[in-house]
Amino acid sequence: MGMGWCIGLIAVGAILTFAVDWQVDGMNVHLVGLILMVVGTIGTCAYVSVFKRRQVQPPSPAAPVVEEDRRYIR
Repeated sequence: MGMGWCIGLIAVGAILTFAVDWQVDGMNVHLVGLILMVVGTIGTCAYVSVFKRRQVQPPSPAAPVVEEDRRYIR
């Protein structure tokens, strides 16, 4: 599940919870909205934690050190 799907779930859940006054027999629309918001929040947290873990890479020990020659012009 990508970041777009998670944000979409949060948005749809918020709409169902706060902006809809539907009455459906056998189903609580507000509870469904809350569940969608919770699932979207959990998905966003999981996606961010996995994405953050992928970004951290230690430098390889065989990488040469590059020193730049700095010239100051006056």
